This record gives sequence, structure tokens and C-alpha cells, in this order.
Amino acid sequence: MTAVAPVLQSFFTERLMTQRKASPHTITAYRDAFRLLLGFASDHTAIKPNALDLADLDAPFISAFLDHLEHERGNSIRTRNARLAAIHSLFNYAALRHPEHAASIKRVLAIPPKRYERNLLTYLTDPEADALLAACDRTTWTGRRDHAMLALTLQTGLRVSELTALTLADLHLGDGPNVHCVGKGRKERRTPLLPATVAVMRVWLDERQGHGHEPLFSTSTGRHLSRDAVERRITLYSGRAAERCPSITAKHPTAHTLRHTAAMRLLLSGVDVTVIALWLGHEQVGTVQHYLHADMTQKERAIAKTTPPGTKPGRYHAPDPLLAFLEAL
Repeated sequence: MTAVAPVLQSFFTERLMTQRKASPHTITAYRDAFRLLLGFASDHTAIKPNALDLADLDAPFISAFLDHLEHERGNSIRTRNARLAAIHSLFNYAALRHPEHAASIKRVLAIPPKRYERNLLTYLTDPEADALLAACDRTTWTGRRDHAMLALTLQTGLRVSELTALTLADLHLGDGPNVHCVGKGRKERRTPLLPATVAVMRVWLDERQGHGHEPLFSTSTGRHLSRDAVERRITLYSGRAAERCPSITAKHPTAHTLRHTAAMRLLLSGVDVTVIALWLGHEQVGTVQHYLHADMTQKERAIAKTTPPGTKPGRYHAPDPLLAFLEAL
């Protein structure tokens, strides 16, 4: 019998931290996955986590845990698959050190990720984005901070983790204004800033002050904002913006929605998808392809080119009010 505790501890210290030099975000995600797994195991086997053996975490048990995440905790299939990826990584590591459990480990590694439907991307139109920015109460320090933060995100498409990690030194407003960030895989990139964004950030910097290593967007106590704090602020302003622009209500904006909005603005401006991939910090160009599926304008241009000769391209309009009514049903 092989105890889980030493395997799990060496997995974090040797594999993730030393060999792979995993980012803090990866460490946190894997930690949360195994905290949930060990808690589930303790509740269902009456064995304390420190006393669990690898044999206790067999394929049927892991499958039961995944079902628990989805059906009892209400996690999405994406989250379920992310937890499974962490478990697979641990068992791949354990397979090299404990071949006596090879058969059980192989069955766990054979558990496939669950398939799911990919919904069309949600992004904000220009009026919706303007309403979101206008919802920030710029008579307060918090409102001015949030206005600058949302304006920067809508233009650059930074991930929320990249946004919250920004320091004052990351913002360059001189010649060739840009913002520097470290994204996934610890890849650095610089994103150019438009004149309107530069003007907003200059006003914010004049008020923010501070040293280069301090957070660009801080809490009232000077600390970095958390991801949850950013999401709460966006939810707050979305509710306010709905009074001016009701269509924003159906989109339930998140920080990732603002990232999608920046990408769609680039796409609608005719920017090539390879440039958009570099802009967003994607490793592969294929990742950006889903923005094409969300853009009806591109599709309408394509279908207009296939219109039979002698017909006027464009959307179909019913020739009669009554027919228009029936078409709308």
C-alpha cells in the first residue's frame, strides 16, 4: 500500500514547483482540486486525508468525485475537466514512482474529459461598452479607479489575472504608449494603447501616484485587487448600465466578456486573426477562430458574395407588414 500524502507532497514540490516551475495560478488551481478530492474522500471513506492510500483513489471513486463536482457542487463541465486534468497530472507522476499501482493508475488515466457544447462568445457592442463605462461614479476614488480599469481592459483585452497583477511600472505613456504584462506560461507581451485610453490613464496616474512596484489598480488599503473583486465591480456596473442600455442585461458581462469585446473590435476593424492572437497572448492562432463564429458581419459578407447574379445582396426583408409579422414568429 502506498500513502497518498508523500506522493502528493512531492508532486507539488518536485514536479510542479521544481521541474515545471508552474505559475502561482497553476499551483492554486491544482491545490484547490486536491483539497476538494481529499475532502470528498474523507467524507465517503471515513479515512483521514493523511491516511489515504493510492488504492483508495481508484477509477470508480474518481468518477464518483467528478459526478459530485458537476451535480452536487454545480460546477460547469469546463471546471470538471480542469479538476480531472489535475488528477491526471498527479497519477502520471505517481505511475513513474509506484509501478505496483500501474493497473489502477492506468484506469484512472483512461477517464476521458467530458464533452460539452461550445456556446457563441458574448461580447459588448459599442453602446453597451459605453454604458458600462458611464456607470462608474467618477465623483468617487473607487469609481475613477474602476473607470480607468474597465477602459484599459476594453481596449487591451487583458485577462483578469493579468489586469490585477499590473503595477505602476507596467504602464508606459510616453512615445509608443503601451501596457506590459506577463500572461499564461509566463510569456511577456506589450499591448499598444490608443490615445483615448492614454488620456484616461494619465488622469488616473495623476491621482494614483505611488512607486513603480505598487499595484496600478489597488484596493483602498493599497493591495492588488482580487479576481473576485474585479468581477463584483463589473456585475455592479452592469446592473447600473442596464438602465441606460437594457440589452446588456442578457449578456451577464464578466471580465472575460470585456476581453472578448476587445478581440471583436479588432476583428470588426479588419485586423488579421494572427495579429489578434498576438494581441491577446494566445499561443495558437486557432484559439482566435471562435471569434469568427461570433461575428455575423463576416458571415453576411461571405454570403453576399454568393448571391445569384441579378439580385441585390443584403438581408431579407418581408415585402408586407403582415408577412413581416409572420416571419418574426
